[in-house]
Amino acid sequence: MYDFDRVIDRKDTANIKYDLRDKFFGNPDVIPMWVADMDFETPDFIRTAIKKRAEHPIYGYSYRTQSYNNSIVDWINKRHNWKIRDEWIVFSPGIVPALNFSTLAFTSPGDKIIIQPPVYFPFFNAVSDHGRELLQNRLVYQNGKYEIDFRDFEEKAESASMFFFSSPHNPVGRVWTKEELTKIGEICLRNNVIIISDEIHNDLILPGYKHIPFASLTPEIASITVTCIAPSKTFNVAGLATSSVIIVNDEMRAKFEKVVNNLHLSMGNLFGAVAAEAGYKYGAEWVDELMVYIQENYNVIDYLLEEANSRIKLVKPEATYLGWLDFNETGLNDEVIKKMLIEKAGVGLSHGPMFGDGGQGFQRINVATPKSVVINSMEKIIDIC
Repeated sequence: MYDFDRVIDRKDTANIKYDLRDKFFGNPDVIPMWVADMDFETPDFIRTAIKKRAEHPIYGYSYRTQSYNNSIVDWINKRHNWKIRDEWIVFSPGIVPALNFSTLAFTSPGDKIIIQPPVYFPFFNAVSDHGRELLQNRLVYQNGKYEIDFRDFEEKAESASMFFFSSPHNPVGRVWTKEELTKIGEICLRNNVIIISDEIHNDLILPGYKHIPFASLTPEIASITVTCIAPSKTFNVAGLATSSVIIVNDEMRAKFEKVVNNLHLSMGNLFGAVAAEAGYKYGAEWVDELMVYIQENYNVIDYLLEEANSRIKLVKPEATYLGWLDFNETGLNDEVIKKMLIEKAGVGLSHGPMFGDGGQGFQRINVATPKSVVINSMEKIIDIC
């Protein structure tokens, strides 16, 4: 059993989540429940692998070995029932860079790209920063659950070149069903829309749900899909800047690789490759235990909200450790909520409007932290609302 209850002091380690609280919240002492990394120690098998490599006194130019690729192939096959080939795997220093590489590789200035807000905010920049046009297919929130507006999506697909998809979805926590994925895939096929599927949270699935890789649906859908994965969220190694992009289509893969190579970003991080391989080889039990603990943290939040008869609601999560708190019934506007959370509760959350249309009245909370911290934070939040 791994110890997820241990509170680890992360201050003064040059990490964004703790050491930049004053910059982002104007208060260096807020409980940081915002940036999407975990407060749990990186698993021992990854630390051991890094230490072993670090013992060699030279850290020169490196490459990713066949065993590195094999670890990714085996992990995806075992965890997600998708058989991929190692030659489909392309390196990226991160998923956000991969989104931007995709924009450069597969579209031209003025092209239209679909996103589904409220969604991870770098999606917006990966479109607008390169002179492409945003088409927003806003998710529909009804009966406590988010759904896709397929009619609107099909209308927008008629003029779009590409689609950024969050699967599982950040921040609303949906695990999309096979029916939903197939319907979107068929619409994109009919309209020649390339799918960029951000599946960075694919391993962080709560008990009772199952992630389906978009490109595993059919060979036809695979031929227009770029799948982005990483060990960063799964094993808490975001600082090692190592991600994988899986592209079945040879022509699309060549275009993507050309952008990465032209920017001279293909080498990557020596220790990132070591960490990824160790995680994918030895991490199954750790991830299983992690997600049981994350579910328990969500259960605690539900219990505290219910006991307090709070007007705050937790949107039922299906994946990720990023909870989506609904403050709309409090009657408070977004700026008041943000101010009260920081100044009165002393808790730093991710502000809902950052995630675009539909984020109003919501806050994102990171529950990948010891249960005692979750309880303390939620009690403070409930007290002010």
